Amino acid sequence: MRLADLQSKDIVNTKDGKKLGRIMDAEIDNNGNIVYFAVEQKRLFRLFSSNPEINITFNQIVKIGEDVILVEL
Repeated sequence: MRLADLQSKDIVNTKDGKKLGRIMDAEIDNNGNIVYFAVEQKRLFRLFSSNPEINITFNQIVKIGEDVILVEL
């Protein structure tokens, strides 16, 4: 799966069912491994937050589906 495929999926938190946003970037270490995905928060959340993005690690991903990525935060 390519990063572009992941960027088209909504990120949903399994604890409260809220859409968090979409993947906008990935942080890669010196060995070429993905450290985390940077998720751009939806507009409403950005207004009340000092940090406009959320970092999601592989440990937080529950399931990658056809339309959404389920995460547990």
